[in-house]
Amino acid sequence: MFRLTDTLLFPSPEQASPEGIVAVGGDLQPERVMLAYQKGIFPWFENDDFLLWWSPDPRMVLFPEKLKISKSMRSVLRKKIFEVTFNKAFDEVVEACAKVKRFGQNGTWITPGLMKTYSTLHQQGHAHSVEVWEEGTLVGGLYGIDLGTVFCGESMFSKASNASKVALISLTKELKKNNYKLIDCQVPTQHLASMGAAPIPRTEFLTFLR
Repeated sequence: MFRLTDTLLFPSPEQASPEGIVAVGGDLQPERVMLAYQKGIFPWFENDDFLLWWSPDPRMVLFPEKLKISKSMRSVLRKKIFEVTFNKAFDEVVEACAKVKRFGQNGTWITPGLMKTYSTLHQQGHAHSVEVWEEGTLVGGLYGIDLGTVFCGESMFSKASNASKVALISLTKELKKNNYKLIDCQVPTQHLASMGAAPIPRTEFLTFLR
């Protein structure tokens, strides 16, 4: 397994382990994290003292034109229960994502170190958030890294029924208007699959990044 040093580089994602681990170690400097995303690699770990960098095969992605909106969700959108904003409360969205309890997980991969890095990347214009509000209260949202034609989704949260779906639908529509190729969803989940996301080979995903 490749161990990172102070040098700002990553091995090819094609050298990943069967589980998808590309490298260990390194640091969370914004420049390194951005380089990772540009190469199809993302950080995923539970402790800032033991960094892991991943590029799974296959890769879960959502092509904007393949977004699925159920009849019930169309009804929710028509009723305009929620207000949607972009980049209005980035740090609050990341913090909320970190606090969400997820099935089969005891902790969170959004560590204090990552939160600081993503905040810096947001200030630099590389990381963006979608916020969903209900009567002035933040009830859902998501955030990720913008690579220009690919948006790398990192995490989402929901404190009200359908709020995270509204966030993803709003993001996807905005990206489609701006001719983005796809949303990187990283790993498969039933929630994402129900909205049109599907796995593609890592080699195909990397061609979109290039």
